[in-house]
Amino acid sequence: MNFALMAIDPVAFSIGALEVRWYGIIIACGILLGYFVAQHEMKKRGFGDDFLTDLLIWTVPIAIICARIYYVIFEWSYYSQHPGDIIQIWNGGIAIHGALIGGGITVYVFCKKRGKSFWQVADILAPSIIIGQILGRWGNFMNQEAYGGSVTRDFLENLMIPNWIIDQMNVAGIYHHPTFLYESLWNLVGLIILLLLRKANLRRGEIFLTYVIWYSFGRFFIEGLRTDSLLIFGFRTAQIVSLTALVVAVIVFIYRRLKVKPVRYKD
Repeated sequence: MNFALMAIDPVAFSIGALEVRWYGIIIACGILLGYFVAQHEMKKRGFGDDFLTDLLIWTVPIAIICARIYYVIFEWSYYSQHPGDIIQIWNGGIAIHGALIGGGITVYVFCKKRGKSFWQVADILAPSIIIGQILGRWGNFMNQEAYGGSVTRDFLENLMIPNWIIDQMNVAGIYHHPTFLYESLWNLVGLIILLLLRKANLRRGEIFLTYVIWYSFGRFFIEGLRTDSLLIFGFRTAQIVSLTALVVAVIVFIYRRLKVKPVRYKD
């Protein structure tokens, strides 16, 4: 079968008038896989079986809503003229930084209410968050969005990627950087690092802070290749947020390294 000749339909299947898109399926799979990984670690750390479920009941919807609000705010010139499109999240248009901000605040408040360490929970969740990002970028791929500037087909072939990815990067006859793939692979390496760090002698919170530093560093440069960046005062919003998050995480990392006793993460 020649996959290069197959067009990728963003709609996985339809139930009557309801269209179920690959974007939503992939996001759901990312959440589900992240849940199993985090739940396994939660049990090792002595958390109750219901802690993570209760946490996600609040965190997931709030994170998705905040991701949409973040995107809509920076695209308000469009959505102010098309208010009916604001709720059409199934067509894409969510921003991971909005999800991280909303989700992070929710986790912090939840941990305070339950009397648990935010930093410990954040360390447990960090690999699951990056798993969601690894898979989530493939939702962008299915929608033909979050791609970079124009390139030649020869350039893409020299990257040694499959034809079905190359063909999907052909938008209106122009080939583009597969920035979704760059970020997905960057996050995959980050996931390996985070899992290895669980065996290291760390201060509580350092796995999560490493995630913030790793993701922010890669996102800053990958964002520079994209053509669909949200802008604020002419600057790429994601680059500003990434740089800010990176600097803050490094400062907090150094502070906690100097002030907080190490916690051994055992198998």
